[in-house]
Amino acid sequence: MLLDGNAVRDRIKAECVPRIARFLQDAGRPPGLAVILAGENPASQVYVRSKTKTASELGIYSETLTPSASATTEELLNLVHQLNHRDEIDGILVQLPLPPQVDAPRVLLAVTPEKDVDGFHPTNVGNLVTGRPGPKPCTPSGIIELLKRYKIEIAGRHAVVVGRSDIVGKPVALLLLQNNATVTICHSKTRDLPSVCRQGEILIAAIGRPAMITAAFMRPGCTVIDVGMNRLESPEEIARVYNADPERLRERLQAFEKKGPLLIGDVNPLDAAAISSAWTPVPGGVGPLTIAMLMSNTIDAAQRRRDLS
Repeated sequence: MLLDGNAVRDRIKAECVPRIARFLQDAGRPPGLAVILAGENPASQVYVRSKTKTASELGIYSETLTPSASATTEELLNLVHQLNHRDEIDGILVQLPLPPQVDAPRVLLAVTPEKDVDGFHPTNVGNLVTGRPGPKPCTPSGIIELLKRYKIEIAGRHAVVVGRSDIVGKPVALLLLQNNATVTICHSKTRDLPSVCRQGEILIAAIGRPAMITAAFMRPGCTVIDVGMNRLESPEEIARVYNADPERLRERLQAFEKKGPLLIGDVNPLDAAAISSAWTPVPGGVGPLTIAMLMSNTIDAAQRRRDLS
């Protein structure tokens, strides 16, 4: 079964609309999201446009603040401080990467936890660990939504998470624990990584290496969630992934000739299709859910701030 992230994203967005309408009726204003985009990173500009476009479509007030690439840490801290004190702003997102001269951890830490809709602030990480209310990281939350909406059982199952990042690996492991899975976290230094991964009834790949997770890592019938987003930049790299399926290889090479580098996850898609019972494609799997969960987090933050005021 192919797990369609676009379809789940659309359902989450549809569910946001009446929540926004209720908040607007109660508060007299829509939820508000501010994004800080410093510098000229093209990928960041695309991501931010997508976030603000989605917010606008749903009826969330959004604004993008664009300090120059030469902005200092102090200038960005001042910007965050101003947003922290603006009542109509419920969520603040600092788009990474920041320019190299900026102390990114200081800037991220300056966002007040109540408005940290990415869920990265240590206070919100502590809330996640202890099961308290608060914003949860968007990609891990999206993974849990995907599993639940496809009625894939989590409780009592063994989930293996490949990757230990603060953004995906650690928080998704905590969310799986909260949903009563037995969880193993492994990484590039894990001994005999394929055999550890083969224990997983749910296998979540977030290690950042193109098509690294092959058939040798998969338990037959497992559910595979591919969080990776990598590029295949040469015909040789494409052949390495798709050589077991000549027709698919030819199709992928033709796409490369027309469009350039191809997106691929951390999982070999041919092996996932052959061995798993359910798997996420790249693109179109986990990726679309991140922005949908950001919108949901913004509404949650607005409601919590209203309830506490």
